Amino acid sequence: MKIAIAGGTGFVGKALTSYLEKQGHDIYILTRKPRASTNDRIHYIEWLTPESQPEKYISSIDAFINLAGEPINSGRWTERQKQRIINSRLSATRAVLELIRKLDKKPQVLINASAIGIYGTSWNEVFTESSTKTGSDFLARTVIVWEEEAKKAEQLGIRTVLARFGMILGKEEGALPRIVLPYKLFIGGTVGSGDQWLSWVHIKDVVRSIEFILNNENISGAVNITAPHPTKMKEFGQTIAKVLHRPHWLPVPDFALRLLLGEMSILVLEGQRVFPEKLQKFRFNFSFSSLEEALYDILQS
Repeated sequence: MKIAIAGGTGFVGKALTSYLEKQGHDIYILTRKPRASTNDRIHYIEWLTPESQPEKYISSIDAFINLAGEPINSGRWTERQKQRIINSRLSATRAVLELIRKLDKKPQVLINASAIGIYGTSWNEVFTESSTKTGSDFLARTVIVWEEEAKKAEQLGIRTVLARFGMILGKEEGALPRIVLPYKLFIGGTVGSGDQWLSWVHIKDVVRSIEFILNNENISGAVNITAPHPTKMKEFGQTIAKVLHRPHWLPVPDFALRLLLGEMSILVLEGQRVFPEKLQKFRFNFSFSSLEEALYDILQS
């Protein structure tokens, strides 16, 4: 399969490119800074520059994956940063759609990154793809307009999937290294009350689920990409401590995180209990459904 990826040099993009290449797919990474590739299956295509004409190089792709956008946790949510987060996602998605419109042969599927943040936060509700409630906070509002833009691909006759990622766990990137650091320094402990839900997923299951979606033409619309067993934040911290053989004792109070992170503190202080109902319906087999297994694989490998 020939697959174009926008945002292929980020956390998920790098892991996905490596995985898909090993499965025998040809990958075309759209980037402002193309470079020579040492792998015959991986191609870097110039994109979003005045002189770029990526349509010449991806005229016969089978699938398009859009992961582009300013990272949610890349800095304090000032008004300027929030605008960057929204604009980067909308502009990248619009650019993907514009590029697809130029192609005589359209890709069979568009997988557009999204987030479980669309559901808003709750201490006791359970969210699946069939949930109709959406949140009213900044992250939820961002995801709503982002998904609406991506859905325009359906008007082009393209199967469109909105990949709603939970907290993606990886060794060197994403949120986990920052969460783990206090434990490595022997000062780890419960964040906030500890009763807030955390819907997580191993990076290996993220990339496997994306290939699963690529290969299953019956999957469309919103898809929660989270492990089937969300956990509470206290248990998450205790499991990190167990895996690293470190104490779990020094709590981080709500007010300290709100002072440090501002509005972005919602990502860790308020939670969502999200289940991957659609992936389970289509019998996707998670490699890491247990948090302890996932953390052992990441932190002890």
